[in-house]
Amino acid sequence: MVPKEKQDTPTYYRKEQTTMSSTPSPKSQKMTEGNITKLLITFALPLFVGNLFQQFYNTVDSIVVGNFVSKTALAAVGSTDCIINTIIGFFTGLSTGAGVVIAHSFGSGNDKALHRAVHTTIALTLVLSVVFTIAGLLLSPVFLQLMDTPEDVLPEASQYLRIYFAGISGLMLYNMGSGILRAVGDSRRPLYILMVCALGNIFFDLLFVIVFHAGVEGVAYATILSQWISAILVLVILTREKSSYRLIWKDLHIHKGTAMSIFRIGFPAGLQIAFSNVFVQSYINHFGSSCMAGWTTYGKLDKFCLLPIQSIGLAVTTFVGQNLGADNMKRARKGTTVALFISIATALILMAPVIIFAPFLASLFTNEPEVLTYGIHFIRLMMPFYLAISFNQIFANALRGAGNSVTPMVIMMGSFIVFRQIYLYFISKYFNNITATALGYPLGWVLCSILESRIKCEKEDLKPGFHHLMLLHIYHSICIQSQLWNNRKADKCQCHESINIF
Repeated sequence: MVPKEKQDTPTYYRKEQTTMSSTPSPKSQKMTEGNITKLLITFALPLFVGNLFQQFYNTVDSIVVGNFVSKTALAAVGSTDCIINTIIGFFTGLSTGAGVVIAHSFGSGNDKALHRAVHTTIALTLVLSVVFTIAGLLLSPVFLQLMDTPEDVLPEASQYLRIYFAGISGLMLYNMGSGILRAVGDSRRPLYILMVCALGNIFFDLLFVIVFHAGVEGVAYATILSQWISAILVLVILTREKSSYRLIWKDLHIHKGTAMSIFRIGFPAGLQIAFSNVFVQSYINHFGSSCMAGWTTYGKLDKFCLLPIQSIGLAVTTFVGQNLGADNMKRARKGTTVALFISIATALILMAPVIIFAPFLASLFTNEPEVLTYGIHFIRLMMPFYLAISFNQIFANALRGAGNSVTPMVIMMGSFIVFRQIYLYFISKYFNNITATALGYPLGWVLCSILESRIKCEKEDLKPGFHHLMLLHIYHSICIQSQLWNNRKADKCQCHESINIF
Protein backbone atom coordinates (compact mmCIF):
# COMPACT_ATOMS: atom_id res chain seq x y z
CA MET A 1 0.00 0.00 0.00
CA VAL A 2 1.47 3.34 -1.06
CA PRO A 3 1.04 6.07 1.56
CA LYS A 4 -1.26 8.91 0.58
CA GLU A 5 1.52 11.46 0.62
CA LYS A 6 3.46 9.32 -1.83
CA GLN A 7 0.45 8.92 -4.10
CA ASP A 8 -0.01 12.66 -4.29
CA THR A 9 3.63 13.40 -4.95
CA PRO A 10 4.30 14.36 -8.59
CA THR A 11 6.69 12.44 -10.81
CA TYR A 12 9.45 14.96 -10.21
CA TYR A 13 9.65 14.03 -6.54
CA ARG A 14 9.22 10.29 -7.03
CA LYS A 15 11.57 9.62 -9.90
CA GLU A 16 13.67 12.65 -10.77
CA GLN A 17 15.47 13.40 -7.54
CA THR A 18 18.78 12.13 -8.84
CA THR A 19 18.74 14.27 -11.98
CA MET A 20 17.03 17.42 -10.73
CA SER A 21 18.09 19.95 -8.21
CA SER A 22 16.14 22.25 -5.98
CA THR A 23 18.97 24.74 -6.41
CA PRO A 24 17.92 27.52 -8.78
CA SER A 25 19.33 27.46 -12.27
CA PRO A 26 22.27 29.85 -12.84
CA LYS A 27 20.04 31.55 -15.39
CA SER A 28 17.29 32.23 -12.83
CA GLN A 29 17.56 35.20 -10.48
CA LYS A 30 16.66 35.51 -6.82
CA MET A 31 15.33 39.01 -6.20
CA THR A 32 15.11 38.65 -2.44
CA GLU A 33 18.63 39.95 -1.87
CA GLY A 34 21.08 42.38 -3.45
CA ASN A 35 20.91 45.97 -4.71
CA ILE A 36 17.30 46.74 -5.61
CA THR A 37 17.97 49.33 -8.31
CA LYS A 38 20.49 47.09 -10.03
CA LEU A 39 18.19 44.06 -9.82
CA LEU A 40 15.22 45.92 -11.28
CA ILE A 41 17.23 47.42 -14.14
CA THR A 42 19.11 44.21 -15.01
CA PHE A 43 15.84 42.28 -14.94
CA ALA A 44 13.83 44.88 -16.85
CA LEU A 45 16.45 45.49 -19.56
CA PRO A 46 16.22 42.01 -21.16
CA LEU A 47 12.44 42.26 -20.82
CA PHE A 48 12.50 45.56 -22.68
CA VAL A 49 14.74 44.29 -25.46
CA GLY A 50 12.71 41.06 -25.69
CA ASN A 51 9.41 42.91 -25.86
CA LEU A 52 11.00 45.24 -28.40
CA PHE A 53 11.65 42.30 -30.67
CA GLN A 54 8.18 40.87 -30.00
CA GLN A 55 6.63 44.12 -31.20
CA PHE A 56 8.41 43.59 -34.50
CA TYR A 57 5.87 40.90 -35.34
CA ASN A 58 2.91 43.14 -36.09
CA THR A 59 5.01 46.27 -36.65
CA VAL A 60 6.95 44.70 -39.47
CA ASP A 61 3.63 43.51 -40.87
CA SER A 62 2.46 47.13 -40.95
CA ILE A 63 5.68 48.49 -42.44
CA VAL A 64 5.73 45.87 -45.19
CA VAL A 65 2.07 46.21 -46.19
CA GLY A 66 2.21 50.00 -45.89
CA ASN A 67 5.20 50.28 -48.23
CA PHE A 68 4.75 47.29 -50.55
CA VAL A 69 0.99 46.66 -50.70
CA SER A 70 -1.37 49.60 -50.14
CA LYS A 71 -2.85 52.15 -47.76
CA THR A 72 -5.95 49.96 -47.50
CA ALA A 73 -3.82 46.96 -46.49
CA LEU A 74 -2.14 49.06 -43.78
CA ALA A 75 -5.54 50.14 -42.45
CA ALA A 76 -6.73 46.50 -42.56
CA VAL A 77 -3.81 45.22 -40.47
CA GLY A 78 -4.19 48.14 -38.07
CA SER A 79 -7.93 47.63 -37.64
CA THR A 80 -7.29 44.09 -36.39
CA ASP A 81 -5.05 45.22 -33.54
CA CYS A 82 -7.98 46.01 -31.29
CA ILE A 83 -9.47 42.54 -31.66
CA ILE A 84 -6.15 40.75 -31.39
CA ASN A 85 -5.19 42.73 -28.29
CA THR A 86 -8.58 42.02 -26.70
CA ILE A 87 -8.18 38.26 -27.05
CA ILE A 88 -4.47 38.18 -26.27
CA GLY A 89 -4.80 40.74 -23.50
CA PHE A 90 -7.14 38.49 -21.60
CA PHE A 91 -4.68 35.62 -21.90
CA THR A 92 -1.82 37.92 -20.89
CA GLY A 93 -3.70 38.69 -17.69
CA LEU A 94 -3.94 34.99 -16.92
CA SER A 95 -0.23 34.60 -17.60
CA THR A 96 0.38 37.40 -15.09
CA GLY A 97 -1.59 35.42 -12.51
CA ALA A 98 0.49 32.32 -13.26
CA GLY A 99 3.69 34.34 -12.96
CA VAL A 100 2.72 35.65 -9.53
CA VAL A 101 1.93 32.14 -8.24
CA ILE A 102 5.20 30.78 -9.65
CA ALA A 103 7.25 33.73 -8.31
CA HIS A 104 5.73 33.28 -4.86
CA SER A 105 6.56 29.56 -4.83
CA PHE A 106 10.07 30.23 -6.12
CA GLY A 107 10.69 32.98 -3.58
CA SER A 108 9.52 30.80 -0.68
CA GLY A 109 11.70 27.87 -1.82
CA ASN A 110 8.69 25.53 -2.07
CA ASP A 111 9.78 23.21 -4.89
CA LYS A 112 6.67 21.07 -4.72
CA ALA A 113 4.36 24.06 -5.14
CA LEU A 114 6.61 25.41 -7.90
CA HIS A 115 6.46 22.11 -9.80
CA ARG A 116 2.68 22.01 -9.45
CA ALA A 117 2.32 25.64 -10.58
CA VAL A 118 4.47 25.18 -13.69
CA HIS A 119 2.58 22.11 -14.88
CA THR A 120 -0.84 23.58 -14.09
CA THR A 121 0.17 26.66 -16.08
CA ILE A 122 1.16 24.74 -19.20
CA ALA A 123 -1.90 22.46 -18.99
CA LEU A 124 -4.19 25.51 -18.74
CA THR A 125 -2.41 27.06 -21.70
CA LEU A 126 -3.06 24.05 -23.91
CA VAL A 127 -6.75 24.08 -23.02
CA LEU A 128 -7.13 27.84 -23.42
CA SER A 129 -5.27 27.81 -26.73
CA VAL A 130 -8.06 25.73 -28.22
CA VAL A 131 -10.72 27.99 -26.69
CA PHE A 132 -9.09 31.22 -27.88
CA THR A 133 -8.48 29.86 -31.37
CA ILE A 134 -12.14 28.94 -31.79
CA ALA A 135 -13.33 32.21 -30.21
CA GLY A 136 -11.06 34.25 -32.43
CA LEU A 137 -12.15 32.51 -35.62
CA LEU A 138 -15.85 32.76 -34.78
CA LEU A 139 -16.05 36.25 -33.28
CA SER A 140 -13.52 38.25 -35.29
CA PRO A 141 -15.84 39.01 -38.26
CA VAL A 142 -18.56 40.05 -35.83
CA PHE A 143 -16.23 42.44 -34.01
CA LEU A 144 -15.00 43.96 -37.28
CA GLN A 145 -18.57 44.73 -38.25
CA LEU A 146 -19.43 46.09 -34.81
CA MET A 147 -16.46 48.47 -35.06
CA ASP A 148 -17.88 49.84 -38.33
CA THR A 149 -14.84 48.76 -40.31
CA PRO A 150 -15.11 50.41 -43.78
CA GLU A 151 -16.16 48.19 -46.67
CA ASP A 152 -12.89 48.74 -48.53
CA VAL A 153 -10.91 47.52 -45.51
CA LEU A 154 -13.16 44.70 -44.27
CA PRO A 155 -12.16 41.87 -46.71
CA GLU A 156 -8.42 42.12 -46.05
CA ALA A 157 -8.93 42.63 -42.30
CA SER A 158 -11.08 39.47 -42.11
CA GLN A 159 -8.50 37.56 -44.11
CA TYR A 160 -5.67 38.61 -41.79
CA LEU A 161 -7.61 37.71 -38.65
CA ARG A 162 -8.64 34.25 -39.82
CA ILE A 163 -5.06 33.25 -40.48
CA TYR A 164 -3.76 34.92 -37.32
CA PHE A 165 -6.16 33.14 -34.99
CA ALA A 166 -5.66 29.82 -36.73
CA GLY A 167 -2.07 29.88 -35.45
CA ILE A 168 -2.48 31.86 -32.24
CA SER A 169 -1.61 28.88 -30.00
CA GLY A 170 2.07 29.47 -30.77
CA LEU A 171 1.93 32.98 -29.32
CA MET A 172 0.09 31.76 -26.22
CA LEU A 173 2.53 28.93 -25.53
CA TYR A 174 5.52 31.23 -25.93
CA ASN A 175 4.08 33.95 -23.70
CA MET A 176 3.21 31.49 -20.94
CA GLY A 177 6.49 29.61 -21.21
CA SER A 178 8.53 32.80 -21.14
CA GLY A 179 6.35 33.99 -18.23
CA ILE A 180 7.47 30.93 -16.25
CA LEU A 181 11.10 31.76 -16.92
CA ARG A 182 10.62 35.43 -15.95
CA ALA A 183 8.82 34.44 -12.74
CA VAL A 184 11.97 32.63 -11.58
CA GLY A 185 14.12 35.61 -12.55
CA ASP A 186 15.27 34.49 -16.01
CA SER A 187 14.58 37.29 -18.46
CA ARG A 188 17.54 36.61 -20.76
CA ARG A 189 16.57 33.38 -22.53
CA PRO A 190 13.13 34.74 -23.56
CA LEU A 191 15.07 37.66 -25.04
CA TYR A 192 17.33 35.40 -27.11
CA ILE A 193 14.32 33.51 -28.45
CA LEU A 194 12.55 36.70 -29.48
CA MET A 195 15.64 38.07 -31.19
CA VAL A 196 15.79 35.00 -33.40
CA CYS A 197 12.07 34.91 -34.12
CA ALA A 198 11.72 38.63 -34.78
CA LEU A 199 14.45 38.43 -37.39
CA GLY A 200 12.69 35.38 -38.80
CA ASN A 201 9.43 37.32 -39.01
CA ILE A 202 11.13 40.07 -41.00
CA PHE A 203 12.55 37.49 -43.40
CA PHE A 204 9.22 35.71 -43.86
CA ASP A 205 7.32 39.00 -44.31
CA LEU A 206 9.62 40.10 -47.11
CA LEU A 207 9.62 36.63 -48.66
CA PHE A 208 5.84 36.21 -48.72
CA VAL A 209 5.00 39.79 -49.76
CA ILE A 210 7.82 40.79 -52.13
CA VAL A 211 8.75 37.42 -53.62
CA PHE A 212 5.44 35.53 -53.50
CA HIS A 213 3.16 38.62 -53.67
CA ALA A 214 0.90 37.15 -50.98
CA GLY A 215 -0.19 40.58 -49.61
CA VAL A 216 -2.04 40.63 -46.28
CA GLU A 217 -2.20 36.82 -46.24
CA GLY A 218 1.57 36.69 -46.48
CA VAL A 219 2.25 38.87 -43.43
CA ALA A 220 -0.28 36.85 -41.41
CA TYR A 221 1.44 33.56 -42.31
CA ALA A 222 4.83 35.09 -41.51
CA THR A 223 3.63 36.15 -38.07
CA ILE A 224 2.15 32.82 -36.98
CA LEU A 225 5.14 30.90 -38.34
CA SER A 226 7.49 33.02 -36.24
CA GLN A 227 5.27 32.65 -33.19
CA TRP A 228 5.34 28.87 -33.44
CA ILE A 229 9.13 28.85 -33.70
CA SER A 230 9.31 30.89 -30.46
CA ALA A 231 6.85 28.52 -28.75
CA ILE A 232 8.86 25.43 -29.68
CA LEU A 233 12.11 27.01 -28.48
CA VAL A 234 10.77 28.02 -25.05
CA LEU A 235 9.15 24.61 -24.49
CA VAL A 236 12.44 22.90 -25.37
CA ILE A 237 14.23 25.09 -22.79
CA LEU A 238 11.72 24.24 -20.07
CA THR A 239 11.85 20.54 -20.92
CA ARG A 240 15.64 20.46 -20.72
CA GLU A 241 15.86 22.57 -17.55
CA LYS A 242 17.59 20.83 -14.62
CA SER A 243 16.04 22.90 -11.83
CA SER A 244 12.77 22.46 -9.99
CA TYR A 245 10.74 24.31 -12.63
CA ARG A 246 11.58 21.76 -15.32
CA LEU A 247 8.65 20.82 -17.56
CA ILE A 248 7.84 17.10 -17.45
CA TRP A 249 5.12 16.41 -19.98
CA LYS A 250 3.65 13.37 -18.25
CA ASP A 251 3.16 15.46 -15.11
CA LEU A 252 0.84 17.91 -16.88
CA HIS A 253 -2.20 18.28 -14.70
CA ILE A 254 -4.56 21.09 -13.74
CA HIS A 255 -4.33 21.31 -9.97
CA LYS A 256 -7.59 22.85 -8.81
CA GLY A 257 -6.18 25.01 -6.01
CA THR A 258 -3.32 26.32 -8.14
CA ALA A 259 -5.61 27.02 -11.07
CA MET A 260 -7.98 28.94 -8.79
CA SER A 261 -5.08 31.07 -7.55
CA ILE A 262 -4.02 31.79 -11.14
CA PHE A 263 -7.56 32.80 -12.12
CA ARG A 264 -8.09 34.82 -8.94
CA ILE A 265 -5.10 37.00 -9.79
CA GLY A 266 -5.12 36.76 -13.57
CA PHE A 267 -8.81 37.05 -14.44
CA PRO A 268 -9.24 40.66 -13.24
CA ALA A 269 -5.95 41.63 -14.85
CA GLY A 270 -7.04 39.94 -18.08
CA LEU A 271 -10.34 41.79 -18.17
CA GLN A 272 -8.59 45.11 -17.68
CA ILE A 273 -5.93 44.47 -20.32
CA ALA A 274 -8.33 42.94 -22.82
CA PHE A 275 -10.92 45.69 -22.88
CA SER A 276 -8.98 48.82 -21.94
CA ASN A 277 -8.64 50.08 -25.52
CA VAL A 278 -11.39 48.21 -27.31
CA PHE A 279 -13.77 51.12 -27.79
CA VAL A 280 -11.44 53.71 -29.29
CA GLN A 281 -10.87 51.95 -32.63
CA SER A 282 -14.57 51.88 -33.53
CA TYR A 283 -14.79 55.67 -33.21
CA ILE A 284 -11.58 56.20 -35.19
CA ASN A 285 -13.01 54.06 -37.99
CA HIS A 286 -15.71 56.68 -38.64
CA PHE A 287 -13.06 59.05 -40.05
CA GLY A 288 -12.08 56.80 -42.99
CA SER A 289 -9.16 54.64 -44.10
CA SER A 290 -6.54 57.44 -44.12
CA CYS A 291 -7.28 58.30 -40.50
CA MET A 292 -7.30 54.59 -39.61
CA ALA A 293 -3.90 54.13 -41.24
CA GLY A 294 -2.57 57.18 -39.36
CA TRP A 295 -3.94 55.80 -36.09
CA THR A 296 -2.25 52.49 -36.92
CA THR A 297 1.03 54.34 -37.39
CA TYR A 298 0.70 55.95 -33.95
CA GLY A 299 -0.48 52.67 -32.40
CA LYS A 300 2.59 50.76 -33.57
CA LEU A 301 4.90 53.48 -32.26
CA ASP A 302 2.92 53.65 -29.01
CA LYS A 303 3.67 50.01 -28.32
CA PHE A 304 7.40 50.69 -28.61
CA CYS A 305 7.23 53.77 -26.37
CA LEU A 306 5.35 51.82 -23.71
CA LEU A 307 7.84 48.95 -23.67
CA PRO A 308 10.41 50.34 -21.19
CA ILE A 309 7.66 51.43 -18.78
CA GLN A 310 5.84 48.10 -19.10
CA SER A 311 9.11 46.20 -18.64
CA ILE A 312 9.76 47.97 -15.34
CA GLY A 313 6.19 47.13 -14.34
CA LEU A 314 6.73 43.44 -15.14
CA ALA A 315 9.96 43.52 -13.13
CA VAL A 316 7.99 44.88 -10.17
CA THR A 317 5.49 42.02 -10.41
CA THR A 318 8.26 39.43 -10.12
CA PHE A 319 10.15 41.44 -7.50
CA VAL A 320 7.12 41.86 -5.24
CA GLY A 321 5.99 38.26 -5.76
CA GLN A 322 9.35 36.77 -4.83
CA ASN A 323 9.90 39.04 -1.82
CA LEU A 324 6.44 38.47 -0.40
CA GLY A 325 7.00 34.75 -0.95
CA ALA A 326 10.12 35.18 1.19
CA ASP A 327 8.03 37.17 3.74
CA ASN A 328 10.09 40.34 3.14
CA MET A 329 7.42 42.98 2.91
CA LYS A 330 9.76 45.87 3.64
CA ARG A 331 11.93 45.03 0.63
CA ALA A 332 8.83 44.67 -1.59
CA ARG A 333 7.76 48.17 -0.56
CA LYS A 334 11.18 49.64 -1.24
CA GLY A 335 11.42 47.98 -4.64
CA THR A 336 8.08 49.47 -5.64
CA THR A 337 9.29 52.93 -4.67
CA VAL A 338 12.49 52.58 -6.70
CA ALA A 339 10.61 51.24 -9.71
CA LEU A 340 8.18 54.18 -9.71
CA PHE A 341 10.95 56.74 -9.96
CA ILE A 342 12.77 54.74 -12.64
CA SER A 343 9.53 54.62 -14.63
CA ILE A 344 8.93 58.38 -14.32
CA ALA A 345 12.50 59.13 -15.44
CA THR A 346 12.09 56.80 -18.41
CA ALA A 347 8.87 58.52 -19.52
CA LEU A 348 10.52 61.95 -19.32
CA ILE A 349 13.49 60.79 -21.40
CA LEU A 350 11.21 59.34 -24.10
CA MET A 351 9.00 62.36 -24.70
CA ALA A 352 11.24 64.93 -26.37
CA PRO A 353 12.93 62.77 -29.06
CA VAL A 354 9.67 61.08 -30.09
CA ILE A 355 7.87 64.42 -30.46
CA ILE A 356 10.78 65.98 -32.38
CA PHE A 357 11.30 63.05 -34.75
CA ALA A 358 7.60 62.25 -35.23
CA PRO A 359 7.69 62.95 -39.01
CA PHE A 360 10.56 60.53 -39.53
CA LEU A 361 9.00 57.85 -37.33
CA ALA A 362 5.67 58.09 -39.13
CA SER A 363 7.37 57.90 -42.53
CA LEU A 364 8.67 54.42 -41.66
CA PHE A 365 5.14 53.09 -42.12
CA THR A 366 3.86 55.02 -45.13
CA ASN A 367 4.58 57.76 -47.65
CA GLU A 368 0.93 58.74 -48.14
CA PRO A 369 0.75 62.48 -47.29
CA GLU A 370 -2.68 62.34 -45.66
CA VAL A 371 -1.78 59.28 -43.61
CA LEU A 372 1.48 60.94 -42.51
CA THR A 373 -0.40 64.04 -41.36
CA TYR A 374 -2.72 61.98 -39.18
CA GLY A 375 0.12 59.84 -37.81
CA ILE A 376 2.30 62.82 -36.81
CA HIS A 377 -0.68 64.54 -35.20
CA PHE A 378 -1.57 61.50 -33.08
CA ILE A 379 2.05 60.95 -31.97
CA ARG A 380 2.55 64.53 -30.79
CA LEU A 381 -0.89 64.63 -29.17
CA MET A 382 -0.35 61.50 -27.05
CA MET A 383 3.26 61.64 -25.89
CA PRO A 384 2.91 64.27 -23.10
CA PHE A 385 0.47 61.94 -21.32
CA TYR A 386 2.95 59.09 -20.84
CA LEU A 387 3.81 60.24 -17.32
CA ALA A 388 0.36 59.08 -16.23
CA ILE A 389 1.12 55.64 -17.67
CA SER A 390 4.18 55.37 -15.41
CA PHE A 391 2.03 55.62 -12.30
CA ASN A 392 -0.57 53.24 -13.68
CA GLN A 393 1.90 50.53 -14.67
CA ILE A 394 3.88 50.46 -11.42
CA PHE A 395 0.78 50.65 -9.23
CA ALA A 396 -1.07 47.88 -11.04
CA ASN A 397 1.87 45.51 -11.33
CA ALA A 398 2.94 45.92 -7.70
CA LEU A 399 -0.55 44.99 -6.59
CA ARG A 400 -0.64 42.02 -8.96
CA GLY A 401 2.68 40.85 -7.57
CA ALA A 402 1.09 41.00 -4.13
CA GLY A 403 -1.78 38.85 -5.37
CA ASN A 404 -4.33 41.68 -5.54
CA SER A 405 -5.47 42.31 -9.09
CA VAL A 406 -9.02 43.38 -8.22
CA THR A 407 -8.16 46.91 -7.09
CA PRO A 408 -6.29 47.95 -10.27
CA MET A 409 -8.92 46.19 -12.38
CA VAL A 410 -11.78 48.19 -10.86
CA ILE A 411 -9.95 51.50 -11.20
CA MET A 412 -8.62 50.85 -14.69
CA MET A 413 -11.81 49.41 -16.14
CA GLY A 414 -13.72 52.35 -14.74
CA SER A 415 -11.24 54.75 -16.35
CA PHE A 416 -10.41 52.91 -19.57
CA ILE A 417 -13.82 51.45 -20.41
CA VAL A 418 -16.69 53.24 -18.65
CA PHE A 419 -15.24 56.74 -18.80
CA ARG A 420 -13.88 56.33 -22.34
CA GLN A 421 -17.14 54.99 -23.68
CA ILE A 422 -19.16 57.83 -22.13
CA TYR A 423 -16.63 60.42 -23.28
CA LEU A 424 -16.43 59.06 -26.84
CA TYR A 425 -20.21 58.83 -27.13
CA PHE A 426 -20.73 62.51 -26.32
CA ILE A 427 -17.73 63.67 -28.36
CA SER A 428 -18.93 61.79 -31.44
CA LYS A 429 -22.49 63.05 -30.98
CA TYR A 430 -21.78 66.75 -30.43
CA PHE A 431 -18.33 67.48 -31.91
CA ASN A 432 -17.27 64.69 -34.29
CA ASN A 433 -13.68 65.95 -34.13
CA ILE A 434 -10.73 63.60 -34.58
CA THR A 435 -8.50 65.34 -32.01
CA ALA A 436 -11.22 65.26 -29.35
CA THR A 437 -11.93 61.61 -30.20
CA ALA A 438 -8.28 60.59 -29.93
CA LEU A 439 -8.01 62.33 -26.52
CA GLY A 440 -10.33 59.66 -25.12
CA TYR A 441 -7.24 57.48 -25.03
CA PRO A 442 -4.90 59.53 -22.77
CA LEU A 443 -7.66 61.11 -20.69
CA GLY A 444 -8.43 57.61 -19.44
CA TRP A 445 -4.84 57.32 -18.22
CA VAL A 446 -5.08 60.65 -16.41
CA LEU A 447 -8.40 59.80 -14.77
CA CYS A 448 -6.98 56.47 -13.61
CA SER A 449 -4.08 58.24 -11.89
CA ILE A 450 -6.42 60.79 -10.26
CA LEU A 451 -8.73 58.07 -8.94
CA GLU A 452 -5.80 56.15 -7.49
CA SER A 453 -4.55 59.22 -5.64
CA ARG A 454 -8.00 60.31 -4.41
CA ILE A 455 -8.78 56.92 -2.93
CA LYS A 456 -5.74 57.08 -0.66
CA CYS A 457 -6.26 60.73 0.14
CA GLU A 458 -9.72 59.98 1.46
CA LYS A 459 -8.66 56.87 3.39
CA GLU A 460 -5.59 58.35 5.03
CA ASP A 461 -6.80 61.95 5.31
CA LEU A 462 -3.39 63.07 4.04
CA LYS A 463 -2.44 65.54 1.38
CA PRO A 464 1.12 64.73 0.33
CA GLY A 465 2.31 64.97 -3.27
CA PHE A 466 0.78 62.78 -5.94
CA HIS A 467 3.62 60.28 -5.99
CA HIS A 468 3.46 60.06 -2.21
CA LEU A 469 -0.16 59.09 -2.38
CA MET A 470 0.60 56.48 -5.01
CA LEU A 471 3.38 54.88 -3.02
CA LEU A 472 1.26 54.91 0.13
CA HIS A 473 -1.54 53.06 -1.67
CA ILE A 474 0.84 50.51 -3.10
CA TYR A 475 2.46 49.81 0.22
CA HIS A 476 -0.82 49.59 2.06
CA SER A 477 -2.12 46.97 -0.37
CA ILE A 478 1.10 44.97 -0.33
CA CYS A 479 1.11 44.97 3.43
CA ILE A 480 -2.42 43.66 3.68
CA GLN A 481 -1.79 40.96 1.07
CA SER A 482 1.38 39.74 2.75
CA GLN A 483 -0.41 39.45 6.06
CA LEU A 484 -3.19 37.42 4.46
CA TRP A 485 -0.70 35.11 2.78
CA ASN A 486 0.95 34.42 6.12
CA ASN A 487 -2.38 33.82 7.89
CA ARG A 488 -1.96 36.78 10.20
CA LYS A 489 -4.59 39.20 11.33
CA ALA A 490 -4.85 42.25 9.10
CA ASP A 491 -4.98 44.58 12.06
CA LYS A 492 -1.35 43.73 12.84
CA CYS A 493 -0.28 45.52 9.70
CA GLN A 494 1.41 48.77 10.69
CA CYS A 495 0.58 50.55 7.47
CA HIS A 496 0.88 54.01 9.02
CA GLU A 497 4.63 53.49 9.05
CA SER A 498 4.62 53.88 5.28
CA ILE A 499 4.83 57.63 5.86
CA ASN A 500 8.45 57.07 6.90
CA ILE A 501 9.47 56.20 3.33
CA PHE A 502 8.96 59.83 2.35
